[in-house]
Amino acid sequence: MSVSGKTEMSSDAAARIAESLEEITGRIAKAARAAGRDPKDVHLVAVSKVHPVPAVDAALKAGHRLFGENRVQEAADKWPGLKQTYPDAALHLIGPLQTNKVPGAVALFDAIETLDRPKLAAKLADEMDKQDRRVPVFIQVNTGEEPQKAGILPADADTFIASCRDTYQLDVRGLMCIPPQDEEPSLHFAFLREIAKRNSVAGLSMGMSADFEIAVELGATHVRLGTAIFGARPRSL
Repeated sequence: MSVSGKTEMSSDAAARIAESLEEITGRIAKAARAAGRDPKDVHLVAVSKVHPVPAVDAALKAGHRLFGENRVQEAADKWPGLKQTYPDAALHLIGPLQTNKVPGAVALFDAIETLDRPKLAAKLADEMDKQDRRVPVFIQVNTGEEPQKAGILPADADTFIASCRDTYQLDVRGLMCIPPQDEEPSLHFAFLREIAKRNSVAGLSMGMSADFEIAVELGATHVRLGTAIFGARPRSL
């Protein structure tokens, strides 16, 4: 594939990405089996945000196919060419979504993990109708009730999930959370699991590089890892 305008990745760096993917996949499988789960039920979202095309290409060449991006514009710059070469690759939006970016998000992403407010739900439903493309969504829940963080508040989650399904006819595939940095993540993962259970939501996107094994033990269906796969984020693309 063409990586015009991008710095080529060394074979050693590409090998490190492949090795990291193999190691993490093994750790996910081990955590799943320890919890009595099938490892195939846990999906690794490789967080490729701010990482250049050659790094993502290395992961794709290693056989990985599920990735996460934070920004619509960055993904639009990076992924059309990658998807031409790897048409079976899937892309999740894992960053906050502004309503003016919804058309691009619906066109490009295979799932949106950060639905967090009625206005956005309405805009997504309208745009999916216009594009005749039904994109699965995960509802982001602000389990720590942090004012600086996106996500529906837990007290509003049940009503919001119902309205997304019934009013907006969205395919609510799962819930997502990002626990507060200074709190025990297992408490938040268990909390999200209970919200999902009482609303019959199957998917749980929770767990990142530092705590994904705990998340798997508590029922995560998707874990989002970037640094553990690609290394430290570069300053820019």
